[in-house]
Amino acid sequence: MTVFLVLGLVGLAVLLVSLVAGDVLDGHLDALEADWISTAVIGGFVSAFGFGGAIADGAGAPMVVSLAVGTGSGVVVGWFASWLTRLVKDGPSDGTVSIGDSVGRTARVITAIPAEGYGVVRVLVGGHPLQLNASAHLPIEAGAEVNVTGVLSPTAVSVTEVWQPPNPE
Repeated sequence: MTVFLVLGLVGLAVLLVSLVAGDVLDGHLDALEADWISTAVIGGFVSAFGFGGAIADGAGAPMVVSLAVGTGSGVVVGWFASWLTRLVKDGPSDGTVSIGDSVGRTARVITAIPAEGYGVVRVLVGGHPLQLNASAHLPIEAGAEVNVTGVLSPTAVSVTEVWQPPNPE
């Protein structure tokens, strides 16, 4: 039982190190040449093998049964660790925010936009605030809400003021 518990603790230590420090055995397992082998898979397998075998041994099962229970537990946990690792590695990621992503969005004028010049607007794209130079056909005061209508350059956009219904006062 002690050997199983030691294997379980060693597996947990490997798993903890892999979660904190990354794939520490990367490069040492190149001979296996498989994408599903990772430190998390090895740590999960060894810890489940050790603790599963210790539970079976503690319940009075013969050594062969304890080894089978440990192996079965290790395979299940190793597969689960492999699946989780693949899920994280192959998961989608947000692309880099570009100025073209701001077209069609609402922005706020930071620096007033003159009729024949540039001001500054702030637009939120994918949770990222972009501060861009902006040009408009008509002057727009600071604080106004505008729609981004086009890209003029890598740092400038064209905007139009958001239509506000007249105040019936």
